[in-house]
Amino acid sequence: MTHNIVQDSYEKLFQQAANEIKLREESSKIRIQVGSATCENAAGAREVYDEFNKHIEASGRQDIVLHQTGCTGRCSCEPVVSVQIAHQMPVKYELVNRELAHKIFSQHILGGQPVIEHIIDSKDGNLTKWEFMFCNSARCGRDLLPNFQEDLSNKLEQAGLTKGQYKVIPANCFGLCPQKAAGKAIYMMIRPSKTIYRITQIEHLDRIIREHILGGNEVKELEVKTKPMSQRFFNLYGDVSFFSRQTRIALRNNGLIDPEDIYEYITCDGFKALSVVLGKGNKEWIIEQVSKSKLRGRGGGGYPTAQKWEMVSKAAESTRYLICNADEGDPGAFMDRSMLEGDPFSVIEGMIICAYAISSNRGFVYIRAEYPMAIERIEKAVALCRQHGLLGKNILNSGFDFDLELRLGAGAFVCGEETALIHSIEGERGQPRPRPPYPAEKGLWDKPTVINNVETFANVPAIFLFSPEWFASLGTARSGGTKVFALAGKVRHTGLVEVPMGTTLREIVYNIGGGIAGGKKFKAIQTGGPAGGCIPEQYLDTIVDFDSLTALGSIMGSGGMIIMDEDDCMVDIAKFFLTFSQDESCGKCTPCREGTKRMLEIIERITAGDGIPEDIIKLERLGNLLRKTSLCGLGRAAPNPVLSTLKYFRDEYEAHVHEKRCPARKCTALSRYSIIPEKCVGCTACARNCPVFCISGTAKHAHVIDQSRCIKCGRCYQVCRFEAVSRT
Repeated sequence: MTHNIVQDSYEKLFQQAANEIKLREESSKIRIQVGSATCENAAGAREVYDEFNKHIEASGRQDIVLHQTGCTGRCSCEPVVSVQIAHQMPVKYELVNRELAHKIFSQHILGGQPVIEHIIDSKDGNLTKWEFMFCNSARCGRDLLPNFQEDLSNKLEQAGLTKGQYKVIPANCFGLCPQKAAGKAIYMMIRPSKTIYRITQIEHLDRIIREHILGGNEVKELEVKTKPMSQRFFNLYGDVSFFSRQTRIALRNNGLIDPEDIYEYITCDGFKALSVVLGKGNKEWIIEQVSKSKLRGRGGGGYPTAQKWEMVSKAAESTRYLICNADEGDPGAFMDRSMLEGDPFSVIEGMIICAYAISSNRGFVYIRAEYPMAIERIEKAVALCRQHGLLGKNILNSGFDFDLELRLGAGAFVCGEETALIHSIEGERGQPRPRPPYPAEKGLWDKPTVINNVETFANVPAIFLFSPEWFASLGTARSGGTKVFALAGKVRHTGLVEVPMGTTLREIVYNIGGGIAGGKKFKAIQTGGPAGGCIPEQYLDTIVDFDSLTALGSIMGSGGMIIMDEDDCMVDIAKFFLTFSQDESCGKCTPCREGTKRMLEIIERITAGDGIPEDIIKLERLGNLLRKTSLCGLGRAAPNPVLSTLKYFRDEYEAHVHEKRCPARKCTALSRYSIIPEKCVGCTACARNCPVFCISGTAKHAHVIDQSRCIKCGRCYQVCRFEAVSRT
């Protein structure tokens, strides 16, 4: 009976949302979509949005709609604008400003001619008529038809299509194969028709080309009826390799829906998973499904989510709490913020499902006050959910009560640690406490408490929509699903990346990130934020999951991923991250408070050229001591950048200590600038630009640097046009 009541309530809500969307009559209109999130707005997205709005009003056209979404995740291209016209390929523009917005509107919207030179990743200068996107995941059928891309291209050309008319795109997993069927088929999406075919033999390609491409009739027998979760995202962004190589679950709606519109979320199957869970009415079943999915906490520790939920669900204490940890403090990390800004409803839905499973009636979203847009959007989402009976009393007429509160953090990094976070919510100083007891036993106000991060909750609805077996099949034996990373540093395409667990580091850096910027040589990748380790080139083929990264001396962390090239000094990198950890130490335990300070003093001495051989040994001893004796995860992981660089780049430490030389020429104190007499033409540029006037010489004669006065700023090296200044 409860099942029918809940389903009826959800169907009414869905119909209300569908009717609202239908009334807008947007499906046949030209859609201009502008990304709107913290980073996009900082790049000028609000001005671009206003410019398009002004043009639409001035044109008097009723068939053009302006739409805002969250961040797509392609940071290096922001602001991103897409133009969607019925029966045509969607066009995405990068680095849009007011002037370009005017050109896009006048030339593309009004004139029908895309502004080719500003399309994302446009290399050949033309738009194709057809796009063939095929699943190239390791678990799909690429071994079944190993030359699929080449064979398809040859057959298309034999059918009369030229290279400019089509594009064949390898993509990541579509998520269509049951585990037992993995490797037995290749799935291919054809755009702009958005048809997906299941291909098991080469002859299927002949039929698809003959009947669909040339004849205009879809091959119904080969067509896949089930829509994969990634289809809507691939429909819009699939031609961009940065996106097509991803498998988006937690980020499934980012860049697609208006994060402030609950109806858009509902019509994308939003809260359907919640209706299934509430209708089932079996809390043990919920936890069993999450266990089957192999979902592990995405906050860094990787603790099995179902185990944590089960502990709280079986607690003797009836009052239980739920906390979403949105205190994202890693330098260069912006995954949680982007999810809350781009799709806050999926996080709320995941929290309600968890609350029902553990019989909690009160939850908290702990978010740092430095995220004003994320706060604004989660507040609006909570209010809309209350308004539509999805939070508060009697959710979907199920008899279940649950509500959410926001608590703002002051930005202390240590408050990402769950016991420190609990103290902060309680109004106390954010410091960790010894465990056990764990929060699942004695947490917020000494009651059993589940704490998961934003990404963990965002994944939960997908498990119940597409089955736990499907979710588990995307990952590795011990870690199901995908992981979101903030890709930053010396890589061509920075931004948010979501890939299945088990994807290699090489795939992320080169196939998604586009390789190292400026044609430089890859040196290392640092994962896991300031407490992560640095992984050298020899381990680029390592798969990404909790266990494999830990084995290399790094961690998954919340998902920071920073790329370093040949110009980076690994000693200096270790010093940078250790400085952050030492500054953020809460000071409660002696190993972290004093140990990080002593380690930082040693590494500063080494980079200043005053290091002695014993310093390297001391760093290792102190680092291992902190790992074993610190109170919380911050102190135990703080030495990782130092210990991992000592393990893989020890020669750089030895060069700093024994030779007083920085191989990457990054450490200013160890740099030396001199002028090569035979190359110096006496242009005086170096002398004129030297801030301390330590360069002497006359015009048209070789100059000399007074080493005793040189402050090693490098200005002479920068301004010399004749490569006459040497830097060693």
